[in-house]
Amino acid sequence: IIYLVVFILYLVIRGEFVEDSFMVLTKDPILYFLALIVVISVFSVLYNLFRNKHIEVSEDGIKVFDRFKRRSFDKNQIKTIRFTKQRRMINSKAFKLIRIKVDSRIRPLIIRPSDYENQDELIERFEQLKKLIEKN
Repeated sequence: IIYLVVFILYLVIRGEFVEDSFMVLTKDPILYFLALIVVISVFSVLYNLFRNKHIEVSEDGIKVFDRFKRRSFDKNQIKTIRFTKQRRMINSKAFKLIRIKVDSRIRPLIIRPSDYENQDELIERFEQLKKLIEKN
């Protein structure tokens, strides 16, 4: 983050030395566009840190935690777990979706494993839970 701030300051204070005079170049539209991208990125990172989203997958079910609410779904409530890929995307793990059909919800619970830190472990735990549900 420190390097990012230094880079932004460099872009904002960027100047031009021409024959013993210094002109500050702050009216560059590309500079404004880059600054806008950086500001939006910083706000999105801070927002995600503030929300503190995480999932716990166990043999008993799924628990979805957020800073504001907690939801838990027992394995008896879960009808199906499907692994799909997003449409029009490359076949990679980054675009994988997990759709969970729950009795108490009309729409399925959709989880993007790439939004979480340990996506491989998360997918593996959901596969184990899917096998337990299919046995019952």
